[in-house]
Amino acid sequence: MTHIAELGFWTCVVTLGYHYFGYPLLLFVLNVLHQAKSDLIYLRTRLSRRCVPNEYVPHVAVLISAYNEAAVIQAKLMNCLQLDYPQDRLEFFVGLDAPTDATAALASQVRADNLQLLHFNTRRGKLAVVCDLVRRTSAEILVFTDANTILERSCIRNIVRHFTDNRVGAVTGEEIRTASPGTDPGAESIYWRYESAIKVMESRLNCLLGGNGAALAVRRSLFPLAEHSIVEDFQIPLDIRFRGFRVIYDPEVIAFEEIAPTLSSQFKRRVRIGAGNYQTLFQHPRYLHPKYGLIAFCFFSHRLLRWLGPLLLVAALLFSITLAANIEFFMCSVAQCIFYSAAAAAYTLKRLGKSPRCLSVPFNFCAMNLALLLGLFAYLTGQQNLTWPSTPRQFNPVLLEAGSSSAGYEDREVAA
Repeated sequence: MTHIAELGFWTCVVTLGYHYFGYPLLLFVLNVLHQAKSDLIYLRTRLSRRCVPNEYVPHVAVLISAYNEAAVIQAKLMNCLQLDYPQDRLEFFVGLDAPTDATAALASQVRADNLQLLHFNTRRGKLAVVCDLVRRTSAEILVFTDANTILERSCIRNIVRHFTDNRVGAVTGEEIRTASPGTDPGAESIYWRYESAIKVMESRLNCLLGGNGAALAVRRSLFPLAEHSIVEDFQIPLDIRFRGFRVIYDPEVIAFEEIAPTLSSQFKRRVRIGAGNYQTLFQHPRYLHPKYGLIAFCFFSHRLLRWLGPLLLVAALLFSITLAANIEFFMCSVAQCIFYSAAAAAYTLKRLGKSPRCLSVPFNFCAMNLALLLGLFAYLTGQQNLTWPSTPRQFNPVLLEAGSSSAGYEDREVAA
């Protein structure tokens, strides 16, 4: 029994270590080899490897689903109308998902020939609304964006240049997470940079599997009209990639979005995303089939192991406690308890309105994994619906200024 517990503990530790450190390192090595191969091909053929601006100006539809977004809807629409793209090739559709606040009235005050507001009397959720909007446009490229997101002026131009390649099915971009006044982002920006680095490397290896709701573009002919996904910005590009088309991550496709203003709203958002992740896993186990090669490997290493992380952490703690008679495992138990205690202390400080400083890393790590665990329970018990309460927000004019400027985001952060 002791040997089984030891094997279980080290299996958990090695698996977690591989996911958080080994996999990014392996991606880095593969990227180095890929770059070397690309350089050799270039030296032999002298064909350009860069995606450069050209005369390709497709018809683009920007689609927005809005529930109770009164605080940000006008700023969002003004930002859309200021985008640097030919207005006769660009149209905007806003689906009002039966809002109960002033969203509809405020949105109707913003008028433009290429802006359409569609009112829906029954609330159905984001993807159902977006699917209705797609049916009302013949645009070649569909761009999905959230009501609380501000797009950088050249965002659309930077997106469409990739679609000159018929192998590209979707393009996603850099979501710059900003802190509103009085909000402590903690270590979230560190985690966001970590994830962005992985996305860049996966995109270069043609195994990127997801996107983000801030800025996601899809080739119209590939859009799947499925209305059951909780996290559509992940499921849609994932489906496109497994159908054999490329999904591109372009850090020059920039969108600004504020971090949810309260601990509660941040955590609820993570739980909802967690439930959506498990929905994807249980409904599409075929994504792990070896026939998909590298993309199945990346799905396993980056996604599946992330979703199994909470269970592995709990198992590692239980195994080490069971083996605590051994000094080695006793110290492991103590180390884990100290780490989780640091996260609890950080939570207490945040509740008191104080910055946890160096305790932000254990807090955010534990909060992320706890949210995933609760997301698993929410999905298995059917508690997560396709609709959810909107996050309370306040309009931050700094975001609108950042979106209309071509500078000021080199460090991928915006001072609020």
